[in-house]
Amino acid sequence: MNYLDESYWTQRYEQGATGWDIGYASTPLVQYLDQIENRDLKVLIPGGGNGHEAAYAFEKGFQNTFLLDFAKIPLTKFSKSNPQFPDENLLNEDFFTHEGVYDLILEQTFFCALHPDQREAYCEKMKTLLKPNGKIVGVLFSIEFEKQGPPFGGNISDYEKLFSKYFDIIKMEPCYNSIPPRRGAELFFMLQNQ
Repeated sequence: MNYLDESYWTQRYEQGATGWDIGYASTPLVQYLDQIENRDLKVLIPGGGNGHEAAYAFEKGFQNTFLLDFAKIPLTKFSKSNPQFPDENLLNEDFFTHEGVYDLILEQTFFCALHPDQREAYCEKMKTLLKPNGKIVGVLFSIEFEKQGPPFGGNISDYEKLFSKYFDIIKMEPCYNSIPPRRGAELFFMLQNQ
């Protein structure tokens, strides 16, 4: 099954099968955004779904925030509930064909939606989307799942091996501020473009 197929994700939204959506901006990303002084950064949130992190970032002054998703349904819903967010910053595209250059990319449940065979391609694409010294910041699952994904999990050793080929690993550690259902199952990470 192609997990990056638009029809697959559209069907998930139509059926309400969106267990990854916690209904609000993720605490680790909220706290990370809150400590950033430069609100002029160009920010991308790939696979951002209902866009809780995008809404939060925009509300906090990150006016150059872009929300990208393969499925149109969540972007339409987001636009209706966030009329102040520029429509031109809502990108209904395939991440792997998207073109742009960003200072910061926020990772929240996108990486885990990709089959592990796509992780190298993810890194290669992220590298092209980041400005020199740009950062990817977010959370990853630090556990393997028993059922076939998505979501697909992993472990810190495999992540470090993968990401170190493309980025400087600034931080990769157990996430101390995960939401309760994910506590002990997430890593907070920060990668910088080499």
